[in-house]
Amino acid sequence: MRKLIILSFITLDGVMQAPGGPQEDPTGGFKYGGWTAGYWDDFLGGVMGQQMAGPFDLLLGRKTYEIFAAHWPYVKSDDQDGPIAGKLNSAKKYVVSTTLKKLDWSNSTLVKGDIAQEIKKLNAQNGPELQVHGSGNLIQTLLKNDLVDEFRLKIFPITIGTGKRLFSDGTIPAGFKLVDSKTSTTGVIVANYERAGNVKTGSFALETPTEAELARRKRLEEGN
Repeated sequence: MRKLIILSFITLDGVMQAPGGPQEDPTGGFKYGGWTAGYWDDFLGGVMGQQMAGPFDLLLGRKTYEIFAAHWPYVKSDDQDGPIAGKLNSAKKYVVSTTLKKLDWSNSTLVKGDIAQEIKKLNAQNGPELQVHGSGNLIQTLLKNDLVDEFRLKIFPITIGTGKRLFSDGTIPAGFKLVDSKTSTTGVIVANYERAGNVKTGSFALETPTEAELARRKRLEEGN
């Protein structure tokens, strides 16, 4: 059984919408597209290279698929982003969409029907890890159905206050453990979390003393 991994850029207040540019996703009148630009450095580029170095398949929502398919097939191998383009272009791509009829990007397959059940089938197959990039609406379906094995987050030191969030209404309670963390030169926290059971609860409230304990305390105060 392979892992399903979400790779996301998020703000301190959890917004994941349009990190790469103003036209990436202006849904809802979002005004802050491209909010990662002022924080990108060679360190983050290296992190992304490492996280995409091994074999992987892609699981994408419609909008992210269309953005990727309009860019990565046209990046030349000798460009700065050539190695990443090569990885994305050669990867097997599973695209969740109710509207697309045809996929022109190589190695792309439509996922339709009961999305949660179809993704469970993909997870049960032998193969490389399934990476989810962008795909905010798809991620909500994954979270509601407890299908996420790992998060690879890049948390940027900025708040936006509005926009699509990584963890929206419907996210089920779940426990995770931090397995790796580092910080970029611009203050971006890179944190990897793996699924780790259920939410654990407890209490820090002081216990109500018994009548016997209260009587004992009173005797001590009176010097008896």
